[in-house]
Amino acid sequence: MSKVDIVVFGAAGMLGSDIMEELRARGISAQGFDLADGDITDAASCEALVARTQPRAVINCAAFTDVNGAESHREEALRINATGAGNIARACAAHQVRCVFVSTDYVFDGTKDSPYLESDEPNPISAYGYSKWLGERETAAAAPNHAIVRTSWLYGVRGRSFPATILAAARAGKPLRVVNDQTGAPTYTRDLARALAEVALMSGTGIFHATNGGACTWYEFACEILRRAGVTPVALEPCRTAEYPTPARRPANSRLANVRLAAAGVPPLPPWPDALDRYLAEAGQLAGRQH
Repeated sequence: MSKVDIVVFGAAGMLGSDIMEELRARGISAQGFDLADGDITDAASCEALVARTQPRAVINCAAFTDVNGAESHREEALRINATGAGNIARACAAHQVRCVFVSTDYVFDGTKDSPYLESDEPNPISAYGYSKWLGERETAAAAPNHAIVRTSWLYGVRGRSFPATILAAARAGKPLRVVNDQTGAPTYTRDLARALAEVALMSGTGIFHATNGGACTWYEFACEILRRAGVTPVALEPCRTAEYPTPARRPANSRLANVRLAAAGVPPLPPWPDALDRYLAEAGQLAGRQH
């Protein structure tokens, strides 16, 4: 008999903490693990944690998430995002536990003209994307009962996020230049947490895409953040990716088609503008309410 229903690795992070709240709000018994509880790059540690808790499912959102930093710390990104994912998946398989791995739009190169399907072939163009793609492969190879959930452009109340960064800069009177030639779906961790809970509890295996509905560019996202928060920036200008070089290359097209999630009967995530409104309210970022 399971001691808990679901174990969450990376439970103290921006996404993991929302997953824990979602599970508990549903009355689902959950155990969260983070850095202080065990090293996912150590196979024995992963096996011991799964053996001790005997869950029905594991959600692995533990990750090296610094996209630019992964370019200069490739081995660390691979240890956490690939080796760690494999260790968790093998521990799940050993105890016949469902394994849910959270992945990313960055496994694609962004050259497709339409939204990416779950069946499209990955071709990562960054060290971060490559490490997550290997994590997908490790998970699929090790755990027969697995679900790989790709998402995009995550933001939430806890941790660093694009909306908080944009609002802080605008309120500090800094001029803003934001890239306008990368398109994707900003996804609120509260909404993704609900979808991940559903995926953990269902029986379907394979790859699923889960993003908030619709798409925009980073510049369009920034405009809506400021407009909906009631903040007027000193200056906000669009720019091309080539004018804003970063260590890691980003896909120009990060749109994901959530086809298999819908086919599995999981309710679609709300449109991204709706999610943004709820984030701003929860984070206290509306004009006159900022922390």
